[in-house]
Amino acid sequence: MNERLEVKNFTKFLLPSLLGILLFMIPISYQGEITIPIAILSGILQDLLQRYLPGIMTLLITLSAAGTLLAKISKPAFLQQSPFLTTLFDVTKGWVLARTLGAVFAVMVLFELGPEFIWSEGTGGLLLFDLLPILFSVFFFAGLFLPLLLNYGLLELFGALLTKVMRPLFKLPGRSSIDCLASWLGDGTIGVLLTNRQYQEGYYTKREAAVIGTTFSVVSITFSLVIISHVGLGQYFLPFYLTVGLAGLAAALICPRIPPLSRKPDTYYKNAPKQNTELIPEGSTPFQWGLSQAVAKAKKNKGLKEFFSDGGKNILDMWLGVAPIVMAFGTVALIIAEYTPLFKWLGLPFIPLLQLMQVPEAVEASQTLIVGFADMFLPAVIGSGIESEMTRFIVATVSVTQLIYMSEVGGLLLGSKIPVSLKDLIIIFLERTLITLPIIVLAAHIVF
Repeated sequence: MNERLEVKNFTKFLLPSLLGILLFMIPISYQGEITIPIAILSGILQDLLQRYLPGIMTLLITLSAAGTLLAKISKPAFLQQSPFLTTLFDVTKGWVLARTLGAVFAVMVLFELGPEFIWSEGTGGLLLFDLLPILFSVFFFAGLFLPLLLNYGLLELFGALLTKVMRPLFKLPGRSSIDCLASWLGDGTIGVLLTNRQYQEGYYTKREAAVIGTTFSVVSITFSLVIISHVGLGQYFLPFYLTVGLAGLAAALICPRIPPLSRKPDTYYKNAPKQNTELIPEGSTPFQWGLSQAVAKAKKNKGLKEFFSDGGKNILDMWLGVAPIVMAFGTVALIIAEYTPLFKWLGLPFIPLLQLMQVPEAVEASQTLIVGFADMFLPAVIGSGIESEMTRFIVATVSVTQLIYMSEVGGLLLGSKIPVSLKDLIIIFLERTLITLPIIVLAAHIVF
């Protein structure tokens, strides 16, 4: 009987975990592109609802603002009696303002109300009609199937196996390797979602969650290909992506060891108790201990009802908690980028540095180095007109390694529970730029 029970519990760990790996981490060829099944499902849903998604996202963002204002003003009993709804809607004053602003922007963009600089296709229109429809479908499938990675022991197994790699190199638990892999093969938003859930459940400290969210939510292979192709250098994809990996590794080694990330406290979300241990008992190998922990985790699951309940909460958390922040901060950042010379001015100090490193068209390149904070695609758009192939290579590579851009990952981080502020994101963005730029320029000199 015990042997049958052990086989049942092992199967309960193995099958959902393999399905999670298949959906989130196994690259496959689809319509001439290398991608992952979650991205394919998201693309299909997006295509089916394409005409309606801007309206649907406007409705969801408006509902988020309405629910937040209701929670703050009248405090209805049905909200206060639900821990999930309380967490979702009873937020601080700053987030009340941001969600309200996001709703106002969404309505203005959808109906083209007010000043054109808010709803133009380069600002709010870019977010509501291009980005948010993608996030709608990614959030739906990633949120729904995220319990396959979180709840059935896969992270416990990888935590035990990879702690001796992740802890000395990046000062992180072994399980964080899954966050990075899901981002790399799928999308940075998936990594943020995964990290946010584990942080709230007590698996990461504030410092660890901040490090993973800002350092390991890497840009997907697919989007990297889009960037290098847009600057007309698709034939250099291999050296481009090798450079991205090398520069990204350098930033991942250095950033957690300097402020502001190094100063984040090693305390848990709302003082939640630590949920996992990296200490492997004597007499056990990392694999044996990880597998026993994984099976124990899977054993606690109560079936499909709990699976879909957790998945549904993930989806609502992203749709109602994160999308309004992306709309609010992303629109403001894009307005600044499109209609003011601010980012161009901020790029001026980089001109002497680029000239010192013998980068052709240094003045033009300097304009792209800071504008990536607003949106990762903007440097490629601006840089595509630069004549020098070497400089276009540098612009594309820097834009991918900077990671923090407000129209998506930056907005997601601010909208999540991960403890990073706008000031933190600005500093980390600049640190990543300064760390990766010399490596990228050196690589460009070798390639060209």
